[in-house]
Amino acid sequence: MDYKNLSNIQYVFNQAVEDKKVAGLNCVIYKDGKEIGYYQAGYKNIESKEPFSRDTICRLFSMTKPVTSVAAWILIEKGMLDLAAEVGNYIPEFWNLQISYDSGRNGKSQKANRNVTIQDLLNMTSGYTYGAWWEGALYGEHLTSDLLNELNKDCAGDCKITTLEVAKRLAKIPVSFEPGTNYSYGLSADILAAVIEVVSKMKYSDFLKKYIFQPLGMNDTDFYVRPENYSRLSKVYTCDNQKDVTEFTGCHLGIQNKMDHAPSFESGGAGLCSSLDDYLKFALMLANGGEYNGNRILQKKTVEYLASAKLRSNLQEKFDQNMEHFSGYTYCNLMRVCIEPGQCKYLTEKGEFGWDGWLGPYLSIDLKNKLVIVMLMQKTGAGTWEVTRKVKNIINSSL
Repeated sequence: MDYKNLSNIQYVFNQAVEDKKVAGLNCVIYKDGKEIGYYQAGYKNIESKEPFSRDTICRLFSMTKPVTSVAAWILIEKGMLDLAAEVGNYIPEFWNLQISYDSGRNGKSQKANRNVTIQDLLNMTSGYTYGAWWEGALYGEHLTSDLLNELNKDCAGDCKITTLEVAKRLAKIPVSFEPGTNYSYGLSADILAAVIEVVSKMKYSDFLKKYIFQPLGMNDTDFYVRPENYSRLSKVYTCDNQKDVTEFTGCHLGIQNKMDHAPSFESGGAGLCSSLDDYLKFALMLANGGEYNGNRILQKKTVEYLASAKLRSNLQEKFDQNMEHFSGYTYCNLMRVCIEPGQCKYLTEKGEFGWDGWLGPYLSIDLKNKLVIVMLMQKTGAGTWEVTRKVKNIINSSL
């Protein structure tokens, strides 16, 4: 490992903050079970000049999805959940699935040829999206946007809409395509969280605590921040063309911004918050074949499956069309999996898997090189962006 080259990460971080591309961020790298680098820059609170530090707590948004995937696979390993089973077996409202073919708010729908399966939820082939991006979007996507808007208002107010209720209401919304025939990133993981509640007969947060967070010692990870830790929560910032960095205070995807109370809607796709070292424990568990500090969360063969799963060829074509920025990857079990490193937008290894979040948190697990990368920040609209790619290139070129 070229440790001297890794020092360039600090330069990239410092430059990104100086150029006002991000308010603050940090990153930790593990190789062969040992920490080989930690880097941070910028602020969690620009106004008070509080630095973005190792114990800063961040909203994970879609980095919640790998946790939901592991939760589902815990039940699959126990024989309590079946990949091929239709969701209606667990939530009966899904038996009468409709598909929308018309565009606009006054469209019509018709009965689907087949129902959504658990594997559809894990692979984002269910037909559920994140709503309408333009007025000509499909009828069901407009209805999805209406639900998300209602959730945004609810999480900023009384918080009455539960995880299971969200799933039941989605069941009444027409999907955008026949399940299993296309790929669309969307609310599948939120439905899966409700399924986990039904199967386990536990509140989703209680299931995560019992089977993942408590065994791993993830004390900072939850659907809200406890009062004693609230001062560690980072603010969220929007960075506008390197000219201005402004605080973002709104709700997004039904997730509260303040994170100061336990929500009724525990989003399996976006709801968790965590700190760097807390999420690192989850990542190291996967990198170590499902075990961390003597606590086994998943079986080794399951983790190997997660790192090798691939969409069917016809679905891979759809993924490539819809997610061109993830060329070289497939998408299974709520995570990206590298299948063609030479096609990727940054240096990586075949079988590398993980995911990112709307605010820029990033997870990368490379079983072959025993390499783990966890990065946190709170930049709106980030995902896997310029700084993420630069960091990956520095790390993987140093192997």
